[in-house]
Amino acid sequence: MQPAAPAAAVDPAASVDPAGSVDPIAFAASAAPATSVDPAASAASVDPAASAASVDPAAPVDPIVSAAPAASVDPAVAAAEADATGGLAHSSADEQTRLAAFLASAQALLPGYFAVEDPRRLEPAERETLISTLVDDELLIRGYIDRLDVAPSGDMRVVDYKTGGAPREAFEGRALFQLKFYALVLWRTRGVVPRVLRLLYLKDAEVCDYSPDAEELERFERTLVALSEAIERAKRDQNFMPKPSRLCGWCSHQALCPAKGGTPPPYPTAADVPLQVGPADDDRLA
Repeated sequence: MQPAAPAAAVDPAASVDPAGSVDPIAFAASAAPATSVDPAASAASVDPAASAASVDPAAPVDPIVSAAPAASVDPAVAAAEADATGGLAHSSADEQTRLAAFLASAQALLPGYFAVEDPRRLEPAERETLISTLVDDELLIRGYIDRLDVAPSGDMRVVDYKTGGAPREAFEGRALFQLKFYALVLWRTRGVVPRVLRLLYLKDAEVCDYSPDAEELERFERTLVALSEAIERAKRDQNFMPKPSRLCGWCSHQALCPAKGGTPPPYPTAADVPLQVGPADDDRLA
């Protein structure tokens, strides 16, 4: 898998059909070098007061953007954070420090973003889209797509933003696992194999494109079913073998890991709860 070809190779005029509609797949790649975006200028050119005043009261509100920072805490998020931090509560000063560090890290990614995309030339069909389907009539798979572009011809491009650096060639297959997952769900629910799976690595300002086909997605589907069956066997046998790696250094549960000389906790004995699939699981797929 190689970085995407230079954007200048695409003719912007060819990206627009006679009716004036924009092909997001072709048009997004047609930014000319002369219109490169200065990340600092782009970030500094936003007037907070003007932005607030320009909001249409009747327009739909994006719940992700409009959510109050501390008004409502997802219990699952709180539990995960408590588990990761050992249950230690963060003081107000700690929260401010963590927020400042997060904003600084996000700002550092802006040059990489503007190096690979000109947001003025993008017309996403969907963003933060929940997709789901049943595989093998019993395995529910679902996830959120960062961005989905759909051309007038019906061709789809799945885009996923990564804040880390691009992987070495030996690990590209693992990086594509997530996007093949999305491609499989889109194929099964919308009947179209995405033409392009795109990974955008903001830290390195790299673009990696991959084009799957139906045969490959069928093999990938069988892989998911095999993984599910292996998990079910491990549950029945109460035997989840550890898989030591360099990532073990980040794990805070080594005292419970047999690979580190720890003792695993008793296996849960609660009765299995049947999976209930409701309307929420079919969001955007009706």
